[in-house]
Amino acid sequence: MVATTLQALSGSFPGISSRRESGTSKAPRPGQFSNSSLASFEQLIADYLPMDQAQQVRRAYYYSEQAHYGQTRRSGEPYVTHPLAVASILARMHMDAQSLMAALLHDVIEDTGVNKEDIGAQFGEEVAELVDGVSKLTHVEFDSVELRQAENFQKMTLAMARDIRVILVKLADRLHNMRTLGVLNREKIKRIAGETLDIYAPIAMRLGMNEVRMEFEDLGLKALYPMRARRLEAARRAASGNRKQLIDQIRTQLSQTLNREGLTATVVGREKHLFSIYNKMKAKKKSFSEVMDIFAFRLLVDSVDDCYRALGMVHSLYKPVPGEFKDYIAIPKANGYQSLHTVLKGMHGVPIEIQIRTHEMEDMANNGIAAHWLYKSEETGTSIPHTRAREWVQGLLEMQQRAGDSLEFIENVKIDLFPDEVYVFTPRGDILELPKGACAIDFAYAVHSDIGNHCVAARVSNQLVPLSEPLESGATVEIVTSPTGRPSPSWLNWVVTARARTHIRHVLKDQRHEDSLVLGRNLLDRALMAQDTRLSAIDEETMQGALKALGKSDVDALLVDVALGNTLPHVVVAQLTHAKDESVVSGEGATLGIRGTEGMSVTYAKCCCPLPGDPIQGYLGQEKGLMVHRDSCRNLVELREQPDRLISLHWDDVVERTYPVGLRVQVENRRGMIAVLATRLSTMGLNIERIATQNKDVEFTFVDLELQVTSRTHLAHAMKRLRSVDGVLKVVRAARR
Repeated sequence: MVATTLQALSGSFPGISSRRESGTSKAPRPGQFSNSSLASFEQLIADYLPMDQAQQVRRAYYYSEQAHYGQTRRSGEPYVTHPLAVASILARMHMDAQSLMAALLHDVIEDTGVNKEDIGAQFGEEVAELVDGVSKLTHVEFDSVELRQAENFQKMTLAMARDIRVILVKLADRLHNMRTLGVLNREKIKRIAGETLDIYAPIAMRLGMNEVRMEFEDLGLKALYPMRARRLEAARRAASGNRKQLIDQIRTQLSQTLNREGLTATVVGREKHLFSIYNKMKAKKKSFSEVMDIFAFRLLVDSVDDCYRALGMVHSLYKPVPGEFKDYIAIPKANGYQSLHTVLKGMHGVPIEIQIRTHEMEDMANNGIAAHWLYKSEETGTSIPHTRAREWVQGLLEMQQRAGDSLEFIENVKIDLFPDEVYVFTPRGDILELPKGACAIDFAYAVHSDIGNHCVAARVSNQLVPLSEPLESGATVEIVTSPTGRPSPSWLNWVVTARARTHIRHVLKDQRHEDSLVLGRNLLDRALMAQDTRLSAIDEETMQGALKALGKSDVDALLVDVALGNTLPHVVVAQLTHAKDESVVSGEGATLGIRGTEGMSVTYAKCCCPLPGDPIQGYLGQEKGLMVHRDSCRNLVELREQPDRLISLHWDDVVERTYPVGLRVQVENRRGMIAVLATRLSTMGLNIERIATQNKDVEFTFVDLELQVTSRTHLAHAMKRLRSVDGVLKVVRAARR
């Protein structure tokens, strides 16, 4: 009966036209290709899919075979062997029929004349959307391989947001490609393996698909470092043989202890995979024997209650190592992984790693989000990995929308794929998972973007801490916000989560735009005052004529261009006042007041560190905006050769911020001098941003300080206090380093 059905399904399909040849080997005719792989796949889907769905999957296979007719892989096999292998990987995970059909058809849009509409007509819109989501952008030219990869990943992310199964098909596709890398040239092998380790292995980890992740990593290691992988494999085989007797003894003891207490459990030994061994040797600078001296076992039980009972039993059998117990059942990992982990001291002091979990948790640990389809018929709700995966994909979508371009997006995705996490609490007791090294700003953005954008301080376990301080697991974090608070560019140096980085960059872009509008208006008003007029007095017709002459779309674009120094104020004034000679309107207007609230459109030169009270001059650098210099700055000598770009400035009566300034202190070479200087400045309430030493000779040392002060008077007071310290020979103002 099956043979008859297959024969009926193997006829021609509408929508399939002539194909391009991708190899020289002669391919079999549609319907003729049938081997052990196809038979195995038939058996796989027959074991769990209803008959009508299995028939649809078979139809997709024959459609794919006919679409790829005449095409071969580099190995010489018919091309259809690849989509069949991809579908088989998903079938072993018990994925649904639509996913299997998409796997069988995933290359037809890229490599054949079939389009999305043809697939939709044959197999439904759901399958067509999945296939389109996995398909690469084939009709677009890119400047680099990196840009092409980034754009394709961005396209796939949008499809993932609509249907999470897109990434599962893509992971299976990549897995089969990794298994068959050998026929490619060395350069391509390295590129694909590197991309897999950088992106796809961490994604599999993030989705809880541990078996896929481990195979990615091992295949990646073998592709990039074949000789190292062979030597490690040989060493691991030898070590396994030598340890077999001891492993059997420990397994027997564990099984007997659990059975004696009436607990049904499966005890299995865990062997470290190659990449894990290699990484640990490399990261911890350990030898192979040091990495392999730990014996690892997994206990599989029937219920959560049995997990904790088994934990008590193994702790009574061997002594637990303090600080090595982790409860991922009560607090699952970000990818939904659940298990109890403990380390014990076994016979002869041998360390034993134990993982305890239920059979369902084991399936979730190995297949992650893919296990959702395996168990969804038995659940009323959605599985933890599926929920976490959807949250992660929504976060990716948000990052994609806020990223400046696809390369920035892919960089953010890599940052987001951190393997290590810390668990912290909100004041209400909710748990948040953050990457290792995350600070209070990361936490604030994880709670809500508005809290991050208005964050001004943080309390960790009721203690005020710097926003840049890394968080530790178990801490309770409270964010202090202010309506006037806004992100600082320096935050980008501290945050580690892609969500925080994306939001900060987005706000800074908007902030720079708004600040530029204000500065551009002030600069134009100042220039117009020399002509006895103001921007508000310019009529609409005159303004539109000037915009057209200057090639600007609207007033805002003009103001931003003026603020960035791309269009000089007197050029705009010449258009607005209909002056024929620009030099006529280049005279001085009123000086521009600086009060420190201008934001990102105004920067302060590091070469001279201007402070309130210093005579100052401004320079409009192209694409850089207004740069404030001290009037005595040496760099202004060159800049004065471009008088059109110089702006007369003065400090406002009220200055609302602190400013960085550099000091160079010459001190005697005494022990503890730096501590004395820091203490003296601290008692004045001064914040030291940086401190460095430079030895002059055996007798004297130069100490370079960077401080935050409010004015020239404030600085003079600080310098006076430093000069009064015993052992200080000279204090001078210097440029920041």
